Amino acid sequence: MTELQNQPRLTAKDLELERGERLLFRGLHFDGAAGTLVRLAGANGTGKTSLLRLLTGLMQPDAGEVLYKGANISKLKEDYAKDLVYIGHMNGVKDDLSAIENVRIAARMGNIITTDEELVDALTRVGLQDFIDQLTGELSQGQRRRVALARLFVSKSKPVWILDEPFVALDVASVANLAATVAEHVEAGGIVIYTTHQECDVPVDPARKMTVDVSAFSPRRSWAASKSEEAADV
Repeated sequence: MTELQNQPRLTAKDLELERGERLLFRGLHFDGAAGTLVRLAGANGTGKTSLLRLLTGLMQPDAGEVLYKGANISKLKEDYAKDLVYIGHMNGVKDDLSAIENVRIAARMGNIITTDEELVDALTRVGLQDFIDQLTGELSQGQRRRVALARLFVSKSKPVWILDEPFVALDVASVANLAATVAEHVEAGGIVIYTTHQECDVPVDPARKMTVDVSAFSPRRSWAASKSEEAADV
């Protein structure tokens, strides 16, 4: 495994985000040191996916900032992007390329040198060993998702992984393979931030795990909590 450099640290500092005239969250914060697994929790509509996009730099917060190694990611730009793997709802695969070609090109775009054996192993570990040379456009949506996730198995040199529902559409063996790879990445000093609606045990020391409840930073919840406290004082 490639040694991760310069002890990465990803910090969300007092983030605020409004979408469509609705304030999703305010004052959201957490500090993800090297070797931390961060799970974003909260009901649908609380802004988990939007938060992931803020953490990648694809969106900008209305207030607050995201820091990487102490610097604002909007200023780091490519210096942050080269350390990042992001797999969102959109799979980012090309239909006219085979499964293995998609993973190979994604690796090259991330300046990752891979062998054919490593690419085949990555696809095998997400259960696509019988579809390696199949055009991605001929695969099901679940299989296309697996092609995207196969990138992780060749991205261990990238310190920060940001993943939106990574365990969806995987069979039991593939979930176990992915969970083990995430755990290895964290144990090696990487930072993994993810959302999931599935109960999936990632075998990481509990001291390395963190849960951020996005709904806890919702203005609605804050208002409801304050009203509850007022009622209790009466």
